[in-house]
This record gives sequence, C-alpha cells and structure tokens, in this order.
Amino acid sequence: MNMWLLLLLFMVYFVVVITPTVTNCPDSSSCGNQVIKFPFQIKNHYPTISPLCSYPAFDFDLFCSSNNETMIELPHKIKLYVKNINYKHQTIQLYDPQNCLYKQIHNLNLSTSHFKYLKNNHDDFVDNYHFFNCSVLIRNELYLYLVSCLSTSTSQIYAIPSSTLVDNLPLTFCTKMFNVSFNSFGFVPDKNIIRLMWSEPNCKHCESKGKRCGLNNTASKEVYCFHKNKQGSSTALVTTGSILGSLFFILLTGAIYHIYDSYILKKEKEAIIEKFLKDYRALKPTRYSYIEIKRITNNFGDKLGQGAYGNVYKGNISKEFIVAVKILNVSLGNGQDFLNEVGTMGRIHHVNIVRLIGFCADGFKRALIYEFLPNGSLQKFINSPENKKNFLGWKKLHEVALGIAKGIEYLHQGCDQRILHFDIKPQNVLLDHNFIPKICDFGLAKLCSRDQSVVSMTAARGTLGYIAPEVFSRNFGKVSYKSDVYSYGMMLLETIGGRKITEDLEENTSHVHYPEWIYNLLDDQDEMRIHVDDEEDAKVARKMATVGLWCIQWHAMDRPSMQMVIQMFEGDVDKTPIPPNPFASQTRRPRRNGAIATTRQLTQDLDIIEEVD
Repeated sequence: MNMWLLLLLFMVYFVVVITPTVTNCPDSSSCGNQVIKFPFQIKNHYPTISPLCSYPAFDFDLFCSSNNETMIELPHKIKLYVKNINYKHQTIQLYDPQNCLYKQIHNLNLSTSHFKYLKNNHDDFVDNYHFFNCSVLIRNELYLYLVSCLSTSTSQIYAIPSSTLVDNLPLTFCTKMFNVSFNSFGFVPDKNIIRLMWSEPNCKHCESKGKRCGLNNTASKEVYCFHKNKQGSSTALVTTGSILGSLFFILLTGAIYHIYDSYILKKEKEAIIEKFLKDYRALKPTRYSYIEIKRITNNFGDKLGQGAYGNVYKGNISKEFIVAVKILNVSLGNGQDFLNEVGTMGRIHHVNIVRLIGFCADGFKRALIYEFLPNGSLQKFINSPENKKNFLGWKKLHEVALGIAKGIEYLHQGCDQRILHFDIKPQNVLLDHNFIPKICDFGLAKLCSRDQSVVSMTAARGTLGYIAPEVFSRNFGKVSYKSDVYSYGMMLLETIGGRKITEDLEENTSHVHYPEWIYNLLDDQDEMRIHVDDEEDAKVARKMATVGLWCIQWHAMDRPSMQMVIQMFEGDVDKTPIPPNPFASQTRRPRRNGAIATTRQLTQDLDIIEEVD
C-alpha cells in the first residue's frame, strides 16, 4: 500500500515540477555559417527572455565578429575562431586566425573549463613538447621539428618531444623557452585545428530525437527536451495530452515493475553479483598446489608440447574452462624466470597478451597456468611454399602482425611500469580460435619505470637471430625498448619470407643474409618471389616487409617506436619509404626514387605519433 502512495506522490510531482512549460526561447540563431543554439549563445546578440534559454557558464558565450565570423574566448583570454559545432556529438572545432596554434596552446589551461580535449577510445595519453630558441639553423635531426610560425630570420624555434634525450641533440646555440602539453587526438597541428568536447550539459538525447534542449531547472542545471516552437493553438492541447499519457504510462509501468522486481529482478541481481565476484577473483593469478595441478591436467594425460623449459599439458579447471599448464624444469636457472613470469603477467590485461590464470610453487615444483589457445604458435602459420595448407592468407597475416604490434606497444606504454619482453619470436606468439595473436613467455622480461629510456643489463638475453645488436655489443648503443622493436622486425621478416631466421646461423655464411634477401626484393622492384595470389596480396607483403626492415635498423634511434609501426600498418604502403640498407656496400644505392630513404623521410611522410616515456 505504501508503494502505491509513493507512486501517487511521484505522479503529482511529475505534473507540478518535472513537466516543463512551453518556453518562448528561440530554437537557434546564427553567425556566418554557424548555427548557434543551446548551450551556446551569442553574447549581447539578443535579449535573453528567460534564464532557461542559456546555460549559466561563460564557456558557452560566443561572439560574432565584424566580419560575421563566430569566435569564442577560452580561459586566459585565448580567442579562437569556430570552425564547426557538432551538437549531436557535443564537439567543437576551433582554429587560430594567426595560423599558429602552438603559441595559443602554450597559454591554454582547460582545468576550470567545461571543455576538454577530444579523445578517441584508444587514445588517452598526453604529448609533451619542449620548445627551444636556436640562433642557428639545425638540419637533418630526426627529433627536431621547426615551428615556422614562431621562427624569425634571426631565431629558429624547434619543438622536441619529451621522450627524446635532449643531451644527444645539437642544442649548443639554443635556449629553452617553454613546455607544451596537449592531447594527441584533440590537437591537429598541420591543420591548425583544436578539437574540444563538452559533457555537461548533456543534450545528445534531445538532438537524437530532433527536439530542442534547454534548462528545466536553473538551480540544478538539469536539462530537458522541448518540442521546437510551432505556430498555432494546438501546442497547449498536445502538451496536455502528453502529460495525461505520461501519467497513465507511469502508473502502468509501476505495476509491471512491482511484479518484475518481486519475482525476476532479484534473481538476476544475485546472478550479476556472483558473476562480478567470480570475474574479480580471476583478475589476479590464483596459486595452486601440485596435487591440484595433477587433477587439472588429469595426471598429465594430454601433452601439448615440449621445450627446454619443460612440458606443456592441456587441462580443465572446470568443464567450460580449458587451460594450458607449463611444468617448469627446476634444473634450469635459479627461479628468476618463474618470478619474472608471475610478477610481470600478473599485472597485464590486454587482448594481445596471454592471460596468466594461476601458478604453482609447491616445494621444488613450479608450474604456470595460462588460458588455452587452440591454434598454437604463429610458427605453424608462416608463409612458405611447403606450408600452403596452414598459411593464413595475407590479409589475416597483416591483422596478426598488427595485433602483435599493439601488444608490444601496450607493454612499452600502457602499463604502470614499462615492460621489455626481450624474447619476441614466432614461437612466443600464440593464436586463439579466431586467430587473434597473444604474446606469451615473459621469463626474460625486464621492468623499468616509464620515464626510463634505457636499461642496464649484465648479459645478453633472448634467442639468437632475434636479439638486437646493442644487446650483444654496447658499440651499437644502449639497450632500450627499441630492442623489442628489432626482435619484432626479425619475426615479421621470418613470417612473410617463409624461412626461419636461425637458418642463417646454421648454414654456410657465404649465402645472402636473410634480411638482406628481403631488402633486395624490395629495392630491385622485382617480383616478390614470395607466395602471393594477387596484386592486393603483393601490396600487403611489401608493406609488411618494409615495416620489418625499418624495425631491424642497426642503431636503435633509427628504428620506429611501436606506435609508429602501428601507424605504418594502418596507413598507405606508398607513403612508407624503403629504409636504408645496412647490409650493402657504400657503392650500392637503392633504385627506388634514386636515393636512400632516411628515417627523416619516414617521419615526414607519416602523420607523426610521438613516443612517450
């Protein structure tokens, strides 16, 4: 009985308070080619009839210039022109009339504003730049970007990513000016555009219904969807009918909800809570005893594989939950590989990283339990004339390579601490039932802080053929996350070339080095001599080969970051130049475009996504 009384009171409240009255606010106004409507208003353009007609915040005040162009003033008196307002997505594009957004962003602070930089679903990081004033012109430096709009005849202004080691750059005749931080998706420097968004007030639902958005209550700043103003006396009748219909609908809904809540909803709520607790428990690896490991593997009855580390068995934690159990060989190492695997993978959650379900440390018994991936390692699916039956096809192989790159990029940039894998190879990439790649085997991984560019190592680690030069010899530079980029490049070349990288170590050294063979195919513009079915396949193969050759440059600074690798994969193959050939003599020159492609050319031809330490 009490419930129905509360429902009746709610209906009265709906009629008296919630139901808005018809307002005489204008649906929109205009300035030039911009349509101006709630929450924006052109300041001093027309008298405000009601406080409900505009949102009470200075952020949404616009100005119409003498040239009939729409302007907005952001915090700290930064005036920009409005290029476009998208009310359905609640975004606004702004540009600088002086065509120098770097200067404006230096003073821009949105911490107290309703506006924030526009973000996409996969881009939350912030780019940081240092600006230097140099009295001399600096040429051919990869990480120095000339800002023409700030430069003069006597001083050159350069922007340097914060991920770059400034000590290695020729900045003797330069002085630091200031730092600039901006969201990489909300700022488009080459188009002179800033893209901002606002989340409050939220009028997306009104726009989707073709209605007009306005304030329902100035005290709470609550918005409501109004019908657009129409001529005639039918408005009051329509409003009255809507109110009565809404009352009937609420009464009916209340009765149905009471029945639903009593018999069905409670059970669903209990199931949701149970599922949440189960998922929450699965976020961290579970410790198992050796007796439980034997039960899970049915006393080690289904062997999946064997390696130097020990054996891998198929197991079942439950009827629906299949796992792979790796039994570690205790005679190898001092247990550091086991600690690395558990400590590293326990904090990783990514679609392209194998999930560690649990582990066993029972006396001298060591085991690791992973999610089961039915298609095995990538090594089974590389391109080869002898492997046509298992070959995935070039489109799928491209998707696999891109997924691996995203997994490595997550290890380098997506975790609280940077994770260096140091053993990227086809055998350490597993494929699930949809052939989504997942990186595994973190026994050699090393953790370092995100602001640390290089790491110290006392001995080389990894698999011969995939180890970066600097890991063997410091003459090639210091060990960093670029060492994983090298291993990824060698894995990529092996995958598309159909021959194991380690064959170069086992056969007579007089034959052509494997990566150089790939380079010669690209350089001579000859038929790829790699298994392709049509022209589109050839383009994919050429793109993957080009990316792989960029990744295996001798010096780490010449290799792209994994962010740039992803960008090259998602871009046009014609925009990615062939890298320099580190294997050829000085008298040999690539024939394409008549000159050696440089890393500088690569960064000029691509839309740059700078590295973040």
